[in-house]
Parts: sequence; C-alpha cells; structure tokens
Amino acid sequence: MATTEWILTLSCPDRPGIVHAVAGVLADLDGNITESQQFGDPASGLFFMRVQVEAAADRAQLVSALEPVTQRFGMSWGLDVVGRRQRTLVLVSKAPHCLVDLLYRERYQDMPVDVVGVVGNHRDLEEIAEFYGKPFHHVPVTQDTKAQAEARLRELVAELDVELVVLARYMQILSDELCRDLSGQVINIHHSFLPSFKGARPYAQAYDRGVKLIGATSHYVTGDLDEGPIIEQDVERVDHSRAVADLVALGEDVERRTLARAVRWHAEHRVLLDDHRTVVFH
Repeated sequence: MATTEWILTLSCPDRPGIVHAVAGVLADLDGNITESQQFGDPASGLFFMRVQVEAAADRAQLVSALEPVTQRFGMSWGLDVVGRRQRTLVLVSKAPHCLVDLLYRERYQDMPVDVVGVVGNHRDLEEIAEFYGKPFHHVPVTQDTKAQAEARLRELVAELDVELVVLARYMQILSDELCRDLSGQVINIHHSFLPSFKGARPYAQAYDRGVKLIGATSHYVTGDLDEGPIIEQDVERVDHSRAVADLVALGEDVERRTLARAVRWHAEHRVLLDDHRTVVFH
C-alpha cells in the first residue's frame, strides 16, 4: 500500500510513558518511525516531542488512533504531511534582502513555504514580487490609517488562507490584538543590538560604539515589542577596520540567513513553543 510520511508534534506535562504510548500507537498502525526527537524541560515541567513516521494510514485514522493518548496525557499536538508547503504571506517595507532570499529559497532550494502574496507599505519591492510571480498588495500605513491597514491584512490572511506571516524587515508594529489572534504564526527578524541602539541608523550607532559583533534575531511576534519567543540567532565578528557600510552589509547578510532558518524550521514543524521560549528540534 502507498504510504505517507507524517510529522507529529506534541507537548504535555512530563510524566513516564509518553514515548512508549505514542510509539505503540504508531506501531499498531504499522508505522515506521524515521525520525524522533524529544525534550523534557525541567523548568516548565513540560515534555516536547517531534516524530516523523511513514504509514499507510490516512489523517482520520491517525487522529482516531492518537486521540485516546492525547487525552490521557493532556497533549497539545499537531499532525501534518512531511514537506507540505505552508501558505505564507510576506510583509515588507523598503529593504529587499530578506524578501529576495526567501523567494529564491522557495523557488530553488526547496524552502517548504508557498508564498501566496507579498504586502508592502511602500511599492519599492513590487518589481521583485512580480519577478517571482507573486501577487503584490500595496497597503500603505500612516498613523491615521493604521487601523484600516491592519484590517486589510486580516482580510488577506483570511482570503488567502494564510498559515504563516513573515515580517521580512517590515518596519511597522502590529497591534496587540493581531499578535494575539496570530499567536505562533508570525515570525520577525531584526538586528541583535536591542535593547541597545534603538531607533534610526542602528548600525551607525553601533559603529560609533565600536561593536565587535554584528548579529540578528528571528522570533515569534507578540504584543511585547521585539521580545517574543526566539527561534534563531546568528552573529558575525567585526573589527575597527569596518566602515558603517560594511556593518550594514554584514547585518543584512546575517539577517537574511537567520530569518531563512527560522522560517524553514517553523514550516518543518521543528519549533515548539515553551511559554516565552522555544524548543527547536534540528
């Protein structure tokens, strides 16, 4: 019989027997586990698990078989097909590096996302979206139109059946309400100088202070500005010979690759939320 490779992710209060119970259900369905990772967090008392399994069972059969175990252990859990592309909306402003990188990886490097649209509060990146065959939606944002712009974003998320929103250097702050409604579904990228060097020209500020590390942080968006659960971080070492332009170029490079890893891991269901932290199964 034809088989499908599934991804099962779960979290629940830690206790003995979880792995045995899950593996037993999959074995009863003649499932072949091809990848399995688990982690018990002593701080939160939670257990996390990600399993890939080949099975002839369909979704309904898997859900029915797993339901008694998920109820018994009080699990939060998800089930998806390995490699299914998540419907993704990318939000941008004027900086192109993260958008170009994501679209390139989607087309040529099997990034498991389906970018169903690009939203820009400016039109600067419209040609890039069109080059990759992506619909571009111009949604300008001013202090007076912020509520209308966010309403349009909600419409697009609903109309396009969006599963993931990526802020690819989108220089706008989402409302607390939208952050709550899309909890765990919005990924942001920013430089890692925060909380230092806030505001305009952070790399110039960093240059003036003689920083030795340039970094980037990708995280889930919450109502606490730039303080959501961190998915990935990366750094580049610099020295006194680097000009401001060098720092900007290095910063953009580390931003694009940090964001790409975060998006890929999310789309592959390798990131599980652990309160204000994340568990990332590489």
